[in-house]
Amino acid sequence: MAIIESNIDEMVEVERRQRAAALFHCLADPMRLMILEHLRTGEHKVRELTEHLGLAQSTVSAHLACLREGNLVKVRAAGRSSFYSLCDERTLDQILRSAQPLFAVRNVDHQWHDEHVPNLEGRS
Repeated sequence: MAIIESNIDEMVEVERRQRAAALFHCLADPMRLMILEHLRTGEHKVRELTEHLGLAQSTVSAHLACLREGNLVKVRAAGRSSFYSLCDERTLDQILRSAQPLFAVRNVDHQWHDEHVPNLEGRS
């Protein structure tokens, strides 16, 4: 007897893949990883993150929006200020820890595209 998947099962699987892709997209940028590391120290305003990272406010805000979409960062409004913090530090630690063995593989260098090359001179 053959098992036939319903359209609902297929849609659930597509959504699961989309969420996984969004998560990996969030983790694919070195600056977003730096923001996540800094948020381990507690919640911060965008201004504090821009000062710490030396990035433009709009850049930090765009990174935070991506991290929020990936459910890695949450925001708390307090008056006119917004405070950002990690959603679930333990889960983030598990994800990064499980990826550690992949970091050690050196047999093939990653070929960075121009848009991935970090700007080390402070130019946009």
